[in-house]
Amino acid sequence: MKKLMLSLALVATVLLTAPALASAGVSGPAFYVDGELYRTVGTPTDLSGTGAPAHSFDTIYAIAGQPNVATAAPGDAGYNGGRWMVHAVNIPDYDAALAVADGNMSGDLDSYAEVRAAFDAGLASDGGVVRSFECPVIPLPRR
Repeated sequence: MKKLMLSLALVATVLLTAPALASAGVSGPAFYVDGELYRTVGTPTDLSGTGAPAHSFDTIYAIAGQPNVATAAPGDAGYNGGRWMVHAVNIPDYDAALAVADGNMSGDLDSYAEVRAAFDAGLASDGGVVRSFECPVIPLPRR
């Protein structure tokens, strides 16, 4: 229940601060795609309720306590150019989910495969779409 409340609080924070992010410029690390961190630029777009088909979006999984996880990035087959549907992820026992699903031992669920493994193990659930929007995907410089 605590993790669910944290997830809902995170979603509320994202929804309430989205307009402020639009003027914030390029973000720091924002989300993972296949274990790599990416950043973005907040935009004021809100594509929720537009009737656009689900296949015209890629998915971002919002996970409390860590960067979100996106399913695609530029160069991936089927990438939709930065159109996103954000799904809230409920993880009642984050440590248990990491123990089972963190395949690369990074300390986060940092790929769709790891999020899917947590779902398949019954350690996480998809809370559904909370927002649809558009923003760019910018790779972080390699160190």
